[in-house]
Amino acid sequence: MSGSLMQHDRLSIGVLGLDAVLEGGLLPRRAYLIRGGPGAGKTTLGLEFLAAGAAQNEPTLFISLSESELQVRSNADLLGLDLEAVTFLDLSPSSSFFSEVETYDIFSPAEVEREPTTQKIVEQVQQLQPRRVFIDAMTQFRYLSSDVFQFRKQVLSFLRFLLEQGATVLFTSESSDANPDDDLQFMSDGVIDLQQNEGEHTVRVTKFRGSHFRSGSHTLRLLNTGLAVFPRLQPDRYERDFVLEAISSGVSELDQMLHGGIERGTITVLTGPTGVGKTSLGMQFMKAAAGRGERSVLYTFEEQVNTLLHRAKSINTPVQEMIEQGTLSVVAIEPLHLSPDEFANLVRREVEQQRVRVVMIDSISGYELSVRGGSLVTHLHALCKYLQNMGVTVILVNESEYIIGDLRVTGIGISYLADNVVFLRYLEMGGEMRKAIGVLKKRLSNFERTLRELDITSEGIQVGQPLTQLRGILSGIPEWVDDRDG
Repeated sequence: MSGSLMQHDRLSIGVLGLDAVLEGGLLPRRAYLIRGGPGAGKTTLGLEFLAAGAAQNEPTLFISLSESELQVRSNADLLGLDLEAVTFLDLSPSSSFFSEVETYDIFSPAEVEREPTTQKIVEQVQQLQPRRVFIDAMTQFRYLSSDVFQFRKQVLSFLRFLLEQGATVLFTSESSDANPDDDLQFMSDGVIDLQQNEGEHTVRVTKFRGSHFRSGSHTLRLLNTGLAVFPRLQPDRYERDFVLEAISSGVSELDQMLHGGIERGTITVLTGPTGVGKTSLGMQFMKAAAGRGERSVLYTFEEQVNTLLHRAKSINTPVQEMIEQGTLSVVAIEPLHLSPDEFANLVRREVEQQRVRVVMIDSISGYELSVRGGSLVTHLHALCKYLQNMGVTVILVNESEYIIGDLRVTGIGISYLADNVVFLRYLEMGGEMRKAIGVLKKRLSNFERTLRELDITSEGIQVGQPLTQLRGILSGIPEWVDDRDG
């Protein structure tokens, strides 16, 4: 089958983000295993698969070996899934199975149940000719088989029968250390693994015969309305043409330090201790962007929006007006409620739907909380490279733990990402706490290597003349030096 034909012959699994992970959906007339522990979302995924088919007027069949039809339909109603057109073959044990012990003992050999079960399935499939079949759970057939060899033979024969009838099949497994599902993984054309770790849900495709797929773990959310998948960002998939030009900060002295400003599509790290003015400086670039009619987004992980608006107004940065005019969006992020994949999806929507030109993340330490044990560098690298490829100017705010003393850019191993590094720090001069600003790195052009005094006033940001007579500024303990000293 040619690649182009395969791409157009996809079958939606019913979950948009998961279709993206599967490069467009499932290949039809194949069998796919859904793995995962209790509560991972296996049955919900199967229901969404069937609901998507029913919405396309496809005959669909749910073969239930554990839960009753009434229970499954009730759960689907809570999720808002329309299963009215889905046919159920309920093979789950009824209460009479236990109560009518006169018929046969509940611990009788499996052969007693196997034959009528198989007959019911064959009759239903031949009558319905379903395009989609969901089996929950295939491992129940182990209890209808006399040994492992018989189980494997039975499952292979069952799947082949369904595929020959023209169905695409999803089936779940209930594995354990005593009864692993390795054999089912080998028999399937694809494996979708739903994982849980300390309350975090992820989905990983570990096998997809005949197709590429997006590797790695992707965030999975079990919502009141069903499943949502947020694929991990792969920046090399995205690109937008843009002009590599310097953009002004709107402060002439700062532009002089940067030899014209920062270039479009670059990453700038603003680093310094708490309260030194990093956020205010970043908003200055957004104010200048608004003056050019460009849209910016500020993602704040630490500060409430109302607090930020009040502070911006006090330094003559018209954030509220920018928001009302549509040139700025300020989004408060609760990092403990949002994974890096979800945050990247949020950013992508703004960039691709609203044509955002400047994105500021305030701050890196707040973003790090959303990673929760994962690799900060990996996630931040992917997000920043995506934004660069789309021609978006990125501003990252990094908070240094040191008020004075030796200068550190970030301390978390991401300085390699930065095209530009602008640092702010406190100075003690004449018994007074002052602020200074300097450029430490600029990849695409030269820059001024002297420091200047920074003042944040009710009129806005003010940058003074170069502090050429000070030495030891980087240590935080400057000394005046007479130019005539030799």
